[in-house]
Amino acid sequence: MAALIASGDHAVWVLVLVATVGNVLGSLINWWLGLYAEHFKHKRWFPVSAEALDRASRWFGKYGLWSLLLSWLPIIGDPLTLFAGVMRVRLLPFIILVTIGKAARYAMIAGGATGLSNMFSG
Repeated sequence: MAALIASGDHAVWVLVLVATVGNVLGSLINWWLGLYAEHFKHKRWFPVSAEALDRASRWFGKYGLWSLLLSWLPIIGDPLTLFAGVMRVRLLPFIILVTIGKAARYAMIAGGATGLSNMFSG
């Protein structure tokens, strides 16, 4: 995205919008998978132990819905959106909070790329 911004060939707001929408759609898949994850937690092939799933569910229950604002973070963002499904977070609050977090990340990237592009072009 930063390279596309630096090229100057695309509207920055369109790049931010497309990146945000795509990332939120990916998070929606995680949420949906989380809705059904507990059905499989005792299966031998399940990639997370039942204890780890319970521990993560307790963590999400403790920090709650607002932790979804951190869904943009590497490593913890995807598990957060998955556990939102496990914890049966309603869809509308999920979408709003995840979109805010992801859009803020891409807006910061766009701002940085625009600043760097301006600094080196002029």
